[in-house]
Amino acid sequence: MGGLPSYGARAGLVRAAAQVYLCTVVQHWGPNMPSFDVVSDFDAHEARNGVDQANREVTTRFDFKGTGSKYELDGEVIALTTQSDFQLKQMMDILHQKLSKRGIDIGCLDEQEPEFSGSEARQKVIMRRGIDTDRARKLVKQIKGAKMKVQAAIQGDKLRISGKKRDDLQSVIAMLKKTDIGLPLQYENFRD
Repeated sequence: MGGLPSYGARAGLVRAAAQVYLCTVVQHWGPNMPSFDVVSDFDAHEARNGVDQANREVTTRFDFKGTGSKYELDGEVIALTTQSDFQLKQMMDILHQKLSKRGIDIGCLDEQEPEFSGSEARQKVIMRRGIDTDRARKLVKQIKGAKMKVQAAIQGDKLRISGKKRDDLQSVIAMLKKTDIGLPLQYENFRD
């Protein structure tokens, strides 16, 4: 009874060993080049926390008592409501302060024109997420113009940068950090 395993069990073991061997060989032979993604994003949870903190400050400040001032977050749009233009500017300063304390780059905010109606002032702030196509094309053109040995590809709302050497990728990151495209950029998924 304690002898060799049956023929079926041995065949299963051989197949499993072959699969493991093939998986390791494919990983080493694959055309994987070092790459990373360039994105423009923010943490939605931290954004909600920042808006909640701004709301708390507006409700407790003496100069906003009885004005009905409030922030409302609906998806990626923050609506500011108050009585006057001056208070609207103060609310915008409070919002910038609270969001930056929560680690959100205020460069992703797109402030719309204020609207005034009677005794109420409103303003919408759009939190931009992703790199739009025009900006992505400008970044690709800039990377190609720098004559670096990397490839840049637009993939939806992000850029994928790949190259043979890690140093080339790091020089692209350094170049992109110096450029101002009107959006905060993050670099993630760095793969060797």
